[in-house]
Parts: sequence; C-alpha cells; structure tokens
Amino acid sequence: MRLITLFLVVLLLLIQHPLWLGKGGWLRAWDLDKQVAAAQKKNEELKARNAKLNSEVQDLKEGTGAVEERARYELGMIKENEIFIQVLEPNGKPAALKNNAENSAKPDDKQ
Repeated sequence: MRLITLFLVVLLLLIQHPLWLGKGGWLRAWDLDKQVAAAQKKNEELKARNAKLNSEVQDLKEGTGAVEERARYELGMIKENEIFIQVLEPNGKPAALKNNAENSAKPDDKQ
C-alpha cells in the first residue's frame, strides 16, 4: 500500500510540473502579465508626452503666445514701451545670458 501511495504522489508531482514550470505554465503566464502591464504603463506615459508635444506644436503653428513666451524666456526679448525688470541670482548672470554664453562657448565642429 505504501508503494502505491508513493507512486501516486510522484505521478501527481510529475503531472504538476508542466503546469507550474513548463513552457505555458502559471509562472510564465504571471511573468508575461507583468511585462504587459509595464508596457501598457510606458505606452500611457508616451501618449501623455505625445499629447503635450502635439498641443505645443499646435500652439506654435496657430497662436503667437508660445512664440512670445519662448522669445521672452530664451532670448530675453521685451515688447515696445515695456519696462524690463530682471532679478539676478546672488552670484550669477541672468538665465538668458547664461544660455547664450554656454552656446557661444562651445567649439565649432568645422575646424
């Protein structure tokens, strides 16, 4: 009787092996499910980024607000009859001048 019980337990374990550890087993399915969830999360992040970029492109094409904002921030431009007030960091230059200085300090590739 013991031999039959032992044989049945071994047979049960052999039958369970493909279910848990085989090519289409539960562990593989669980791992693939985690990969799908990670890919979906990344897709959602990329969709949000694309929507933001698309709205910025539309604003640049159709409106002047974004162009004006970029000109003010990146180039330090002001409107006619406008008073310009700039707050400097305690030890630094204005942000627009820093960007221009960094860009002009880069060596040319055409030497």
